[in-house]
Amino acid sequence: MRIAVTGSIATDHLMTFPGLFGEQLLADRLDRVSLSFLADNLEVRRGGVAANIAFGLGVLGLRPVLVGAVGADFEPYRVWLKDHGVDTDAVRVSETLHTARFVCTTDRDQNQIATFYAGAMAEAREIDLREVAARTGRPDLVLVSPDDPEAMLRHTRACRDLGIPFAADPSQQLARLDGAQVRELVDGARFLFTNEYETALLREKTGWTEAEVLGRAATWVTTHGEAGVRIRGAGRDRLAVPAVPVPRVVDPTGVGDAFRAGFLAATLWGVPERCAAQLGCAVAATVLDSVGTQEYRLRREPLLDRIRTAYGPAGAAALAPHLRGTA
Repeated sequence: MRIAVTGSIATDHLMTFPGLFGEQLLADRLDRVSLSFLADNLEVRRGGVAANIAFGLGVLGLRPVLVGAVGADFEPYRVWLKDHGVDTDAVRVSETLHTARFVCTTDRDQNQIATFYAGAMAEAREIDLREVAARTGRPDLVLVSPDDPEAMLRHTRACRDLGIPFAADPSQQLARLDGAQVRELVDGARFLFTNEYETALLREKTGWTEAEVLGRAATWVTTHGEAGVRIRGAGRDRLAVPAVPVPRVVDPTGVGDAFRAGFLAATLWGVPERCAAQLGCAVAATVLDSVGTQEYRLRREPLLDRIRTAYGPAGAAALAPHLRGTA
């Protein structure tokens, strides 16, 4: 099974603030905020939503096709991704712009304030999925994740025109997209991914009720942090899967990307949906144990032990035959 992952490819600059953001915000001065947080440390890591998800799929034994735009500074990152099972031949290299940058500060309670510079990502709208499919083979699924808005719309339209199933993951770009754009991205999706806050924002932007969303996206997957994941679909019972407990969270950055990688990998393997969500939660928990979005390692037996401990033997038994390729 082949999956193409479209979206952002970036370098992450991750900092930690030992205090709480909320203690620095004055209720009667929120219209004129001017704050500077002295960070304790800085980690420079590989990132970008599409690259993070593709990395996770690669280490799980798939060979995802990464689709996005980068700068000339991308070459060392390309080598890293190829070494971890990612096909980067469809990545467009800009002649003038740098690879995107994500700058994020995390406080003591894991609240985050971030800024994203698009850079070369603006050229993603020039990528034609038809050409990608002609070169790499027709994918079984295309994930449309946060990217240049025009690129997201173009990729979604191409999937409809080509009859290729697609998953909609507007995530951080919901703040930038207008209602008509969000409706277009969601309509006809096999999967729709949001977190709890994005769920409310998506409904506000589209003006759709939950039932109307489920009439357009076959399966709506919503992550709820420590509360796990909820999966909904029209005409069927909701599925709730608790999160895998993590005693000490090291860094929450990229946890949603890791869940998507695990969930989509298991879905393409054809395992039951509950087991797919369990793998997604287990991969997400592994990311929470490390700094950075691609610094984790998935080792077969520890991963299966984590799933058995959290969910019992059934999920581990369903997933075990597919995890032979993990490191």
